[in-house]
Amino acid sequence: MTSLAEIVAELRASRGFAHKRDISDIVSALGQALPGGAADLSQVVPLGDDCAAIPDGQGGYLLFAIEGLVEDFIECMPWFAGYCAVMVNVSDIYAMGGRPTAVVDALWSAGMDPADQMLKGMAEASAKYAAPIVGGHSNNRSTRPQLAVAILGRARKLLTSFSARPGDQLVMAVDLRGAYEEPFPYWNASTRAPAARLRGDLELLPQLAEAGLCDAAKDISMAGAVGTALMLLECSQAGAVIDLDAMPRPAGVPLLRWLSSFPSYGFILSVRPEKLAGVLARFAARDLACAVVGDVSDTRTLVLKQGAERELFWDLNRDAFICEAADAQVLHA
Repeated sequence: MTSLAEIVAELRASRGFAHKRDISDIVSALGQALPGGAADLSQVVPLGDDCAAIPDGQGGYLLFAIEGLVEDFIECMPWFAGYCAVMVNVSDIYAMGGRPTAVVDALWSAGMDPADQMLKGMAEASAKYAAPIVGGHSNNRSTRPQLAVAILGRARKLLTSFSARPGDQLVMAVDLRGAYEEPFPYWNASTRAPAARLRGDLELLPQLAEAGLCDAAKDISMAGAVGTALMLLECSQAGAVIDLDAMPRPAGVPLLRWLSSFPSYGFILSVRPEKLAGVLARFAARDLACAVVGDVSDTRTLVLKQGAERELFWDLNRDAFICEAADAQVLHA
């Protein structure tokens, strides 16, 4: 059995965490290059959320996001990479309390292999999630396959990474009706699920925002559930204690693998105690696993516990994760 100290060390050293830590270097360089510095990156909510949020002039927001796929994933599973490129963008829109409008892609390939498979995967996800592909850029004379997809959406009320408050309950919601796409850490509860169910499950997020039940959420990324919670806490200038034993998990999956997994449907929410019952009931009504996994505090530290053990996972007072150390501005997470 893996000890809690070993879990902490493994997660901190993981590829997903390394990619997230690169964010602060990127935004720092961009901020230094802009005429007005980091202030030129400002918007209605600080950078660091799943999408940019731009007021639409009608009391709502345009949401804009982009995701890129790692090369080894594309080479090994080009169809699923194309599918995921759309799926993860759709998840970003819903994580902000929005609904998708359309996507565009930028694709590089050596001829139609593997471009054809990537496009078929994108087309399948586009249809399932009702997110039409409306254009993009292509290069079929590249030596290496690459893929990025950008998405536009709209929100009436926002869920953000900056709204968690001390006293909130951290909630994890995930679809356990899936399986791993070996050998990758991708928990796939999407490709074999009915399209109407997928869209209905995601619709819970904007419904929670519009009903006033929640204002803070983030979709679980390649940094896993703990890393995603850490990003949300950092943006909100908060801390938490997370109980690993409380996390919804598929039967038979080792805890460390699950904590390093990217689920096709997974969200971390920060919920006021008086709203908790309503939030849990909505996920349960759709047969989605949902549980309180932690308590938000003002400590700016993330502590993990398992049984009687406790380990400090991250001290945001001393060590930034995706934020710049001297500035609260962060880039897309």
